[in-house]
Amino acid sequence: MKELVIAGQAIRPGEFKEININIARLPSRTQIDTPIYVYRAPEDGPVLALTAGMHGDEINGMEIVRRIIDAGHHKVLKGTTVCMPIINVYGFLNYSREVPDGKDVNRSFPGSKSGSLAARVAYHLTHDIIPFIDVGIDFHTGGAMRTNYPQVRCMMQDQRNVELAQAFHAPFTIDSPFRPHSLRQTAARKDKHIIVFEGGESLRMDLRAIEEGIQGTLRLMKHLGMIQWAPEPREENRILWSSAWIRARTAGLFHPHIQAGELIHRHQLVGQITDPFGEYKEEIKSTVTGYVVGLNNNPVVNAGDALLHVGTDDHCKLDGGGEE
Repeated sequence: MKELVIAGQAIRPGEFKEININIARLPSRTQIDTPIYVYRAPEDGPVLALTAGMHGDEINGMEIVRRIIDAGHHKVLKGTTVCMPIINVYGFLNYSREVPDGKDVNRSFPGSKSGSLAARVAYHLTHDIIPFIDVGIDFHTGGAMRTNYPQVRCMMQDQRNVELAQAFHAPFTIDSPFRPHSLRQTAARKDKHIIVFEGGESLRMDLRAIEEGIQGTLRLMKHLGMIQWAPEPREENRILWSSAWIRARTAGLFHPHIQAGELIHRHQLVGQITDPFGEYKEEIKSTVTGYVVGLNNNPVVNAGDALLHVGTDDHCKLDGGGEE
């Protein structure tokens, strides 16, 4: 069997190893390590990375990877799993999407060894993890009190990405171009294939999204020949080629009349915006026919705020998209 080295450490067949990457120190001089859990099966196979917590407030992804480890699902029959439950430890400690310097790790790739804190985190992933994997799932949630219905985002022009997304079989698969300086984009340039799973809301556990993430991961593992059994999907997988946000035309209190995952139609009443005093009410109607893949849970909105994210199954590109 060929040698496998992750973050500078050799992993032998049948071995489980915890590896800690030191990025920097807090101002208090407290050292912060990013833990990586690697299991290599006795038999060769693909190397699968499961990454979460790129944004420190996105708890659902961390819980998905934690439960996979806790249940022993990472101990596959063939191949290797590389599990990183919390990439952005700094953001996790501060309940924040970003690192303390305000930068987004997932907009900082390929990173710099001597750059900003976000760039240093990205640098270690680019050099210590990405070159040694074959495929990956990067787990995210909606941000800023917005919930995402369980979905996979990938570049549908790449057949390998399509294959991985179909195997995962989330309720929705959304064609999503690469975000500049993101993990996905950097991995693709190294001929590695990473799909993104989005589910739930930041700083809030969503058991449905967590279960979908775990079960989809098991289906992908089975497809890759790493395990022998995986649960059957509970929903049809719908391919969405375009998406857009419906936004508030005025400020006030948002009262949605629909739920995430629901099919809505053009001109359908999807909610209302009122003032707090009972003097004003505005109806919000959908501008497109599609599925609600994201919903704003914050009742207080300003003009221009995103209210709901709608995905459509036609190839006509709409103006909009989610974060990742």
